[in-house]
Amino acid sequence: MFLFGLFAVVADVRATSVAAAADLKFALGAIVAGYEKQTGRKVVLAFGSSGNFARQIPQGAPFDLFMSADEEYIFRLAEQGLLRDQGRLYAIGRIALLARHGSPLAVDGQLLGLAAALADGRLQRLAIANPQHAPYGRAARAALEHAGLWQSLQGKLVLGENVAQAAQFALSGSAQGGIVAWSLVKAPELASLGVAALIPESWHPPLRQRMALTRRAGEDASRFYDYLQQPAARAVFERYGFSLPAR
Repeated sequence: MFLFGLFAVVADVRATSVAAAADLKFALGAIVAGYEKQTGRKVVLAFGSSGNFARQIPQGAPFDLFMSADEEYIFRLAEQGLLRDQGRLYAIGRIALLARHGSPLAVDGQLLGLAAALADGRLQRLAIANPQHAPYGRAARAALEHAGLWQSLQGKLVLGENVAQAAQFALSGSAQGGIVAWSLVKAPELASLGVAALIPESWHPPLRQRMALTRRAGEDASRFYDYLQQPAARAVFERYGFSLPAR
């Protein structure tokens, strides 16, 4: 009886494991801090590119919740029967041009300063997330194509494994700037390190970010999933620059 009771307690407090798109690093961290304080329940976050997580989940990666930066990954996994359902749209992201203080790159949302720096040789490296598996990388590529700069930048791109790494490259000096998630540069941890400007949302396909519970998710994961749709969590998403879907 003692052993059975101990097992029940351990099973009840198993942390909820979340695979989260890298653009959520600061926003989701703030949400989880509030949730854990309010409920006493533990949430473990793993940040990375949505495409990589979408490959890991069919291979048995032990995640309870997948928060993707591209809803198509959720739809595909749901079709494979790996998720409870097609989940919920939780936010719509934006991209921005970012440069550290002291960079020779003039920052503006129309990418005119980027074009000028590219033309006169001041720009040697531009960081973006890898478009092959990172939704924010694909959005960056679309924006650069819209501005007519994509081909000229070949050989000058520094590809981050995810958008958070691309931001790190832009702020560390590994590149003169980068196109990254607006939600990252809104974070106090990064806002003081550089200058950023929003790129028009019409320049790239919408970053429709969707989340869904996996088949292994338990009651605690369901509670956190519900919390993410409540006003307290939505207010944090909004504070970090996300557009919110209608409830």
